[in-house]
Amino acid sequence: MVRTTLLTAAALMIAGPAFATGGCSTASASKFQPKATLETQLKAEGMTVRQIKTEKGCYEVYAVDKAGKKVNAAYNAETLAKMAEAEAGEN
Repeated sequence: MVRTTLLTAAALMIAGPAFATGGCSTASASKFQPKATLETQLKAEGMTVRQIKTEKGCYEVYAVDKAGKKVNAAYNAETLAKMAEAEAGEN
């Protein structure tokens, strides 16, 4: 039991950075990636972008995926890393 717990803890520590949401950018807007770059990235993934809004260091994206499902996602405006929460920039 102890061994299983230790192995699980070790695995989570190793995988932790993959699950990290980071956060919205705290850099000035001049350091943000262009919205067009994010739009191009999303189109390459098969999405149809409806709107991209800037909110507190994040880009909030409203799009439709390949299956026709509505998508609401947030991306760090500086790194374009996808955030775990779609409403990340609103907090």
